[in-house]
Amino acid sequence: MKFDMGAQTLSTLRSQSQGSSAELGTLIRQLVQAAQPLESKFNGAGKAAFDSFKSHSDEIAAELNSALAAIVGGQSGMESAFSSGDQEQADTARSQMSAANFDAARFSGR
Repeated sequence: MKFDMGAQTLSTLRSQSQGSSAELGTLIRQLVQAAQPLESKFNGAGKAAFDSFKSHSDEIAAELNSALAAIVGGQSGMESAFSSGDQEQADTARSQMSAANFDAARFSGR
């Protein structure tokens, strides 16, 4: 199995996830505002569920943003690990090449 990822893939993903985090709270508030005209039409359990959602919308947004922040933190850690692994691989390859005796591998008729 081959795993090939561009050098900027994780930083791009992290950047996009951070942008999504900012939008998430706004979208939840917009959802509550969009549903407000329907509020008077709810009865019973539906009204109770809507009222609960509405009263907890800031808390819900904060929890979702917190979860997304943890994901961004994980992406940042992956980016760091991949970057250091890539650098370590390059350093090891350079070290091995400098220790190799390329003259011994020549096949000449002399």
